[in-house]
Amino acid sequence: MLARCALLAAVGAVVVLLIALGEGGLAVVVIGFLVLVVWAAGAWWFLAHRGAPRLVGGLLTIAAPVGLVVLFAYHDLWPTALVLFLCWGAALALARTALRRARPSGAKPAVPAARPVRPVLIMNPKSGGGKVGRFGLVERAEQLGARVVLLDPAVHADVAALAREAVADGADLLGVAGGDGTQALVAAVAADHGLPFLVISAGTRNHFAMDLGLDRSDPSRCLDALTDGEELRIDLGEVAGRPFVNTVSFGVYADVVQRPEYRDAKAGTALNLLPDLLVGEGVRRVDARIEGGTVATLSAQQALLISNNPYGSPDDLESGGRRSRLDSGLLGVTGIRVEGAAQAAELAVRGSQATGLTVLTARRVEVTSEEAEIPVAVDGEALRMPTPVVCALRAGALRVLVPRDRPGVVLARPRVDWRQLATLAFSRGTPDPGARDTRGGDGDGRDGRGRSRV
Repeated sequence: MLARCALLAAVGAVVVLLIALGEGGLAVVVIGFLVLVVWAAGAWWFLAHRGAPRLVGGLLTIAAPVGLVVLFAYHDLWPTALVLFLCWGAALALARTALRRARPSGAKPAVPAARPVRPVLIMNPKSGGGKVGRFGLVERAEQLGARVVLLDPAVHADVAALAREAVADGADLLGVAGGDGTQALVAAVAADHGLPFLVISAGTRNHFAMDLGLDRSDPSRCLDALTDGEELRIDLGEVAGRPFVNTVSFGVYADVVQRPEYRDAKAGTALNLLPDLLVGEGVRRVDARIEGGTVATLSAQQALLISNNPYGSPDDLESGGRRSRLDSGLLGVTGIRVEGAAQAAELAVRGSQATGLTVLTARRVEVTSEEAEIPVAVDGEALRMPTPVVCALRAGALRVLVPRDRPGVVLARPRVDWRQLATLAFSRGTPDPGARDTRGGDGDGRDGRGRSRV
């Protein structure tokens, strides 16, 4: 039924456009397309150049959408545009819901977990602007029976060594209140010893916690897992033997984060460096050999992002920055090569189908360059590594203890396949049993007991 409604909404959008052809329906589409092209070209000039081209590009990125609104209002085209937007938005929402129910994500459900007896939590008081102190994490953790290792901000600490010492002293759970880089180092120790790992969302952005569905607004809620938790089995990434939980970046972003001034002035530093990194003397290209079901090669990429499990499609603005699964056993690979305003415009119009954007999955990625050593950003941390740099996954290596109540769990958003949607819409009887979730789940991202899956 959802598939049929999605097709009806899509047909409705086409019918509205055809009916409105004499009243500006075609103009809505053409003008919207041209504005997108102009905006993308302006954005490229703004990022890749300095001086007058940057000024012109900045003006275009602002003037293009503003001009679109003014033009639609002046010619009274906004009702048609609004109806088209609503019909198409409804079609996409219904289509994704139908496909998600027909194609369960395959994520393993959480399982009940025993309460840890000797948990040890490592906390960074500076992380996230002082969230450890602001939310009373030390006191709360100690009340729940955990031993807290509070880092001294003035002294560099080897958190992996601290974690290994805790294991030697009999810890049966390791946890971190800190940034994702620190989370990865301690998580690797937990994985090596088969211990559960607790993530406390006390970092700045908390991307790992977000994809686990944890509460990022109140990190103290993560501690509920110590008394009422469940366990997930997820993958852990490795780059040249170093663990990562989110991403490894090569190329432009890795170059930018190497600068000391980036931490205090991210936008200004990036804008100052991008012209050299994109089209100037500082251009660095990387190549990648992708090994999975098949072998592929990416050449001369300006930016390359390797992720622990694939992120959502770049075409999906809502979920493109999140991972609906952390246990697929696959790396996500995104390569970008844009060398001019025309390619930037193509990327804006065609999205993941553009020639300048490559989105793949892999089990192993080998990154090479003409240089013997290249900048690498591992979970946002600036490093340098000798080439070739190998990225891989330890599938199912990490046991993560999470609270039963996780407000941020996301459901997988499948790519909209209109052919499969039509098959669903016009099928008779019950769906193919082989497409059902045979693990006791209800097909919408929850297990048979109502608990969310990641």
